[in-house]
Amino acid sequence: MTAFGSASYSPIRSLRLTIAAVFIVLGVVGFACGGGGPGAPPDAVHVLTADGIVGPVMERYLDRGIAAAEDEEGAAVVIRLDTPGGLLSSTRDIVQRILGAEIPIAVYVSPPGARAASAGTFITAAANFAVMAPGTNIGAASPITTGGEDVPTTLEKKIEEDTRALIRSIADVRGRNSQALEETVTEARAYTAREAVEKNIVDFVAGDLDELLDSIDGRQVTLGSGREVTLQTANADQVFNNMNFIERFLDLIADPNIALLLLSLGSMGIFIEIVNFGTIFPGVFGVIALLLGFFSLSVIPFNWAGVALIMFAFILFGLEIFVPSGGILGGGGVVALILGGLLLTSGNPPEFQVSRWLLIGMATAMGAMVMFVLVNLFRIRMLPVQVGVETMVGHQAVARSVLDPEGIVFLEGETWSAESDEGTIQSGERVVITEVKGLRLKVRKQQQQQQQPEGD
Repeated sequence: MTAFGSASYSPIRSLRLTIAAVFIVLGVVGFACGGGGPGAPPDAVHVLTADGIVGPVMERYLDRGIAAAEDEEGAAVVIRLDTPGGLLSSTRDIVQRILGAEIPIAVYVSPPGARAASAGTFITAAANFAVMAPGTNIGAASPITTGGEDVPTTLEKKIEEDTRALIRSIADVRGRNSQALEETVTEARAYTAREAVEKNIVDFVAGDLDELLDSIDGRQVTLGSGREVTLQTANADQVFNNMNFIERFLDLIADPNIALLLLSLGSMGIFIEIVNFGTIFPGVFGVIALLLGFFSLSVIPFNWAGVALIMFAFILFGLEIFVPSGGILGGGGVVALILGGLLLTSGNPPEFQVSRWLLIGMATAMGAMVMFVLVNLFRIRMLPVQVGVETMVGHQAVARSVLDPEGIVFLEGETWSAESDEGTIQSGERVVITEVKGLRLKVRKQQQQQQQPEGD
């Protein structure tokens, strides 16, 4: 039923205001934190730090950092890199940005113990200067499937040829060892810092950032436009342009496991609000969780079929409580949740896949919760009636007239017509109700009720 009264309008208005406030806050923060460069002096070295999975978040951050350095007419950009790999699509975009940059770029695999694995190999090789810290490694760039295995033969050939061509083209542009780099793709080769220098995969090893800047000082590089630049970095100012709030927030939630949790909690909250309209909190929480879930999915590849199945699963879980199906709806919800989680990030590298353990744990927990609710609902249905006049049986009353066998009794502030089960009951005697027939009570003397077990 639709109504326009204030009682139903107030919750809706509160919900709308809350959602609007969320959007306004996100918009203001995004505007404030998504700006350009750090306001550095000209000829400064801009230092960026990329220490996570290669994906849309890192791509956005590096593009912004390089653009800021170009706008501020910086001397160079140094990207401190430590990555296990990531998405090939994002890798291509980052490589294109580095190759086409209008400022010299050095990729520095650091600190000691860091790696430029898989996608990191392409990014490092694409830089004007590829540098590694002692104790770092580079390579192992073979394409793999979502489960971490080698891709099937037919698909492997297409992907491998594509990635081999990409690494060769990078090597040709930067004058690096094409064969050694290609072996990181075809044979999953990996190299230490010294081995990478010996094989002309990287230019040199530097112990720290100052050593790197001293080493490239005075060298000439050709930029994407063909313009030649002589670097002056030895005594240049260093500006550290780290991720802003929005980028850090995206990096934090750009995780398929977090996306799955947010979508699940959001769906549950909205369903609770629908069946208990006016409670407000579940609805507001559900909308915020769903918005954050889609925000998370906006920076990782996902499948809409997985999203639909996850939301449908929680609808089935909710319906199981209200529709007696003997567990069919709840079981369907478990199946839909598992399938949705599997499809949500199907086709992605392992770093962008939903954890199987998380998915199994969630499905098990939801199934157990549904079973718990069903068992308790069954027990409630099996309990004796707890409302109505039937609950008066066993209660005590006081005779207000002689019951021979009919008369009046006084019970909890009310007078009732009553009938004696046995013998005459005098006015003022206490009685116990044994049965309710319509608006007439059947009673017996309290003393007889208490003494009956002794005569058995």
